Amino acid sequence: MKNRRAILVMAVAILFGLAAVAFASRWLLNQPGGPSGRIAVALADISLGQRLTPEMFKLVEWPADSVPKGAFADPQKLAGRVLKANLLMGEPVSEAKLAPSGTLGGLSALIAEGKRAITVRVNDVIGVAGFALPGNYVDIIVSTQKDAPDGTRSSGREQNISKIVLERILVLAVAQEVSRDETKPKVVNAVTLEVTPEQAEKLDLARSVGTLSLALRNQIDPQPASTSGATKVTLLPDTAVPPPKPPAPVVARPKPVVVKVAAPVPVKRDCITVLNGLRATQECL
Repeated sequence: MKNRRAILVMAVAILFGLAAVAFASRWLLNQPGGPSGRIAVALADISLGQRLTPEMFKLVEWPADSVPKGAFADPQKLAGRVLKANLLMGEPVSEAKLAPSGTLGGLSALIAEGKRAITVRVNDVIGVAGFALPGNYVDIIVSTQKDAPDGTRSSGREQNISKIVLERILVLAVAQEVSRDETKPKVVNAVTLEVTPEQAEKLDLARSVGTLSLALRNQIDPQPASTSGATKVTLLPDTAVPPPKPPAPVVARPKPVVVKVAAPVPVKRDCITVLNGLRATQECL
């Protein structure tokens, strides 16, 4: 009898527990969520430089307190805009990732204000074995002939020189691609660089007077390279031992002339002794 009563009490407790869980879950589901908004996100990966269409995006719910600045709630407003940064699938698009309104698609949308794009021819060695990719920074080295001080070319080991002429130059594109996927090297025959007008003039002159090379540098290293250039003299310093100097000729000294002087002949003289009291003196004639 007592066991049946205990089992009944346990069953009633279980039923009440299940009912409480059901009511609590229904109550939580009916509670209104936090404030949210709908913003446009990419349906697939979109590369920089592409012109956008509304079909490339979809609207998703996004917490209102973490909506990116400049996000779009209407995909129609993105029609005709150009990306200046890669966009991943599901990533919100914002005004900071877009080129100014009216910008045409392509490489011109990636050039910063006041800058220019110039292309130089490279090979697998000059292009750092294909690792000079869009988004990287490089230094430009020119190997040329150094003019003599008077402005003319003269023969000498110091006329060949390699010098860094431009530093921290942004690579905009390799060949005809602006993709910034740095997982694989890409050996190409042309690299497009972003430079100022003054740097464009220097680069154009450098490629006409010598051979160009690219030196890949750390993207977060802003330190300039203070070098005076490398010449044959600094590359191959003259370390040969100079030949020994010939011994100085021995000059014979003349023997001194000995002059014999005859000894004086003593002259015989007649002397007398004079006695004056206790003092004696001698007088010679």
